[in-house]
This record gives sequence, structure tokens and C-alpha cells, in this order.
Amino acid sequence: MVPKKKIDEILDGYDPSKLTIATLCSHSSLQIFHGARKMGFKTLGLVTKNNQKIYDAFPLAKPDRFISYSDYDDMEERAGELLDENVVLIPHGSFVEYMGAKKFEDFAVPSYGNRAVLNWESDRDKQRSWITSAGAPMPRLITDAREIKEPVMVKYHGAKGGRGFFIAKDYPDFKMGIDNSQPYTIQEYCLGTRYYLHFFYDPLKTDGYRIKQGGSLELLSIDRRDESNIDEMYKLGSIEDAKRHGLYPSFVVTGNTPVVIRESLLPKAFEMAENIVNRSYELFGGMWGPFCLETVVNDKLEFRIFEISTRIVAGTNPFINGSPYAEMIYPGMSTGARMAMEIRDAVQVGKLKTLIS
Repeated sequence: MVPKKKIDEILDGYDPSKLTIATLCSHSSLQIFHGARKMGFKTLGLVTKNNQKIYDAFPLAKPDRFISYSDYDDMEERAGELLDENVVLIPHGSFVEYMGAKKFEDFAVPSYGNRAVLNWESDRDKQRSWITSAGAPMPRLITDAREIKEPVMVKYHGAKGGRGFFIAKDYPDFKMGIDNSQPYTIQEYCLGTRYYLHFFYDPLKTDGYRIKQGGSLELLSIDRRDESNIDEMYKLGSIEDAKRHGLYPSFVVTGNTPVVIRESLLPKAFEMAENIVNRSYELFGGMWGPFCLETVVNDKLEFRIFEISTRIVAGTNPFINGSPYAEMIYPGMSTGARMAMEIRDAVQVGKLKTLIS
């Protein structure tokens, strides 16, 4: 991982009044650019595919300029161009997944958030250790596939957007679906309603929902995911009937739907998030900025966290102009704008290095 000292030295050479917010043109970049521009920042789109034209359709979210790369090795080799622009990178799921978590950790350009968290997110065993040691409930782990006696969810490591995940009801089912070339985790399948809770932790804020670590915890929005093809498979009858016709369920995320949860669930949601943030400081120096608790709520109104995303998630995209929750904190605020606001405020009080790694 690029040493924090090196990043701090780079920041010493920046003009803090001329920072540029940059990210990969994918995932939640429209929201990130839109939010950064609202907060007065210049914006820079990083392109590895010929996809600039789509930004013409959304002029308020179009970056001020683009830099095109042949691949991510090219991006690494030309890092100096970003430093010349006083760039602060905003990592999102596609950026980290496509570049690779290890390469992103070593990418010597200042990045918002703590790079150390990426290793704890991408490794599902470490992620589980973090969440459970914070006292948060997770689905039961199955360590031997031959012991599968009830429905389980099999997940590959890293951010896949649901691609490649599958349900197995027994060992033969598991063998039929597994790709042994990739590391994976087997969890019990928890029946319930899935909610994706978009939190934001600001270590510099001195009011609001305060936590032991200091700073303030915010709930900015909640979504549910539209997944292909599992969402429509019920129309074909049972999954077993579909399999007999060569049709297998998949969980590829194709869209996101805004949602609110019943108010009585909010205290528990905040308690889980607070404990996870506090534990992050004990394990690897902290997690700040946006993160998402991916949960299931059963009919006893109990949460299970099946995953954590430690950066902005695409599920925040329906909330460009805020959410019912953000309306009660910062009216009209998106997660993209909230990150830019935190960076802006940190510059004003001379604490930018606190947020950048």
C-alpha cells in the first residue's frame, strides 16, 4: 500500500483552493461529478472505455474534462498527470473492482477515505471477522460444502454486482454451480426483506448522532436492488422446474429502488453501524465517508448483515436530489455531494489530510 507519508507529501504540494475531484466514468460517477460541481470543485473523468458521449445527456453531471487511458496499467504510469491537476480520487465499486484492490491500494494519487479498508472489504473472511467482532449479526457460515442441508447463498470475493452468486440447496446443487478458480464464501440463506442502508461517517463533525470514536454518523438513504433474472423467475413456476429447462437463477444487479424502513428499526440500524465504525478504528485505522450495510430483515424484525460495502454504492444513485432521510439532515443532498462537502469543509479547517490516504 502506498505509504500515508507519501500521500501527505503530495498533498503538501497541492494548492488546496484548486482541488479537482476525479473518478472512473462508471458506477456512480454521474452522482459524484454532479455533487462535486455543486460544491464548487473542478471535475475530471477517467475513461478506459469510449463512453464519454453519455455525459452529454446529463450536462450538470458532465466532468469538466476527461483523460482517456488504454488500460489501468496506463493509468498507473500516467499518475503524474493527475497530481498536476491537484486530484483527489473518489473510489467506487467499479473503480476498485476493475483496477483491482491491490493496484488501487498502491496507486500513488491522493484518494478520499482509508485505503486499508479495501482489504477488509474484498476478503470475505476478514470482512466477517470485522462485522461479527463488532457484535453485528450475520448469516451462519458453512465451512464444508458437503454439509449443505438447507438453502445457502454462495458468494465470490470482491464487488461483483451480484454476478456469479447462486443459491444451492444441497451439495450436488453446489457442485453444479461452483467456480473453484475463485475464492468464495457459503452462508445460510436468510429469508426476509433485503435493505441496503447507506450510512455516512464524518469524523470531523461535532453535532448530530455522535459515536464513541467521535464524529457523527448519518443515514442518507436506503435502497433495494432489482436483480436479473431471479426477480422474474417466479413467473416460470418453481426454480427446480426452471432448471429442468436449462434456466438457472442469477443475481446480477440491474437497477435500484428507493425505500424507507419502519421507524422502529432505525435505532438497531444505527447501533450496528456505530459499532462497525468504532471497530474499524481498532482493526485498521478507521472507516470514514460513505458505507453500505447490506441487510436482511426477517419477520421477527431482526437484522442480519450479509455484506458491507465501504465506499459509495450504486444504490445511492436514485437520490441525486436527496432522500426522505437526507431531507432531515441536509435537504437535497446526495451521497456524492456529501463527500464533496466533507472535503470542502476539511480544506477550510486545514484537516484535508485526515480524510485522504
